[in-house]
Amino acid sequence: MTKMNHTPLLAAAIAAIAGAASAESWDMPTPYGDSVFHTQNIIQFAEDVTEATDGALEITVHSAGSLYAHPEIKDAVRRGLAPIGETLMSRLANEDPIFAIDSIPFLASNYDDAAKLWDASRPLVEEKLGEQGLTLLYATPWPGQSLYTAGPVESTADLEGAAFRAYNNATERLAQLMGAVPTQIETGDIPTAFSTGRADAMITSPSTGVSSQAWDFVSNYTELQAWLPKNMVIVNTRAFDALPDEVKTAVTDAAAEAETRGWEMSQDETQTQLATLEENGMTISEPSETLSQELSEIGDTMTQEWLEEAGDEGQSVIDAYKAE
Repeated sequence: MTKMNHTPLLAAAIAAIAGAASAESWDMPTPYGDSVFHTQNIIQFAEDVTEATDGALEITVHSAGSLYAHPEIKDAVRRGLAPIGETLMSRLANEDPIFAIDSIPFLASNYDDAAKLWDASRPLVEEKLGEQGLTLLYATPWPGQSLYTAGPVESTADLEGAAFRAYNNATERLAQLMGAVPTQIETGDIPTAFSTGRADAMITSPSTGVSSQAWDFVSNYTELQAWLPKNMVIVNTRAFDALPDEVKTAVTDAAAEAETRGWEMSQDETQTQLATLEENGMTISEPSETLSQELSEIGDTMTQEWLEEAGDEGQSVIDAYKAE
C-alpha cells in the first residue's frame, strides 16, 4: 500500500488559514439609498478595492443610514467604530469654516469652477481632517443648486416676501439677502410645505426636484448652479495606516478613479434630471442679466462673511482659487 504524503495539503491549508486571518473586512456607512449615484459610485469603489487586493480588503457598504445616521457617520469613523464612511462636507461647517467653502452661493457656479475650488481647498480640508485622525480618500459633487418658483423670476424683487425653503445656515442667509422669508423645511417635507403655503420657492438640485416631483407645485426652474456641495469619503487614519503598503496603494488608486468617475456621474445626473423636469412640464430657463448681477453681489457678500470666520486660512484658499 502506497503511503500518502500529506505535507503539500497541510501547507496549502495553513496558507489558506493565514490568508483568511490577514484579510481585512471593513463596514462602510453611507447616508443615501442605492439608487443615488453617490452610493452607486461607492459600491463600485468597494468592488474595485476587493478586486485589486485579491480579497485582502473587503468593504461592505451599508447604505441609506442603515448602520449609522448621517449626522453620526463622521464621528463613527473618527472613533474607529467604522473604519470608513461618507458624509456631506458642509455638515462639518460648525467645526471649521473650510468645510463650508463649497456651499458659498455663487462662488463656484459650474463644474469647471467647482473643480478649481476643490483643487484650491483640498490641501486645507485634508489638513483639518488629519488633525482629527481622518484621511480623505475622495470627494464628489452633487448637481448644482438652482431656483424653483411658481412663476418666472426676473430679479430678486420677484422673491420679496416669499416663503423660501431653507435647510442650513447658508440657505437661510441667502433667502434673507434676496428679500425672501426663510423657513426651515427638510427634503421629505417639501411637497407638503408647498401645497400648504409654507413655502413658495426653493433652491435645490435637479435631483431633489425630481424626487420631490416639483412639477406638482411649481412650474419654473431657473438654472443657477448656485453651488455644488460635495460628499466626502473618509477613512480612519489609524485603520488605513495599519494596512499593508500594497493594499493602501490599491485603496488610494481606487479612490482616485472613484473621484473622476463621480464627477462624471454628477454631470450625467444633472442632464438626466433636467430632462425629467422638462418632460413633466417645467419651464427651464437661464437667469436674466439683472438676476445674475444681483445674485453675484449676494455671492460676494456671503463670501466676505465666510472670510470673516475663516480668516487668513480662508483668504489663502480664495486667493488660490481666483489665481486659477
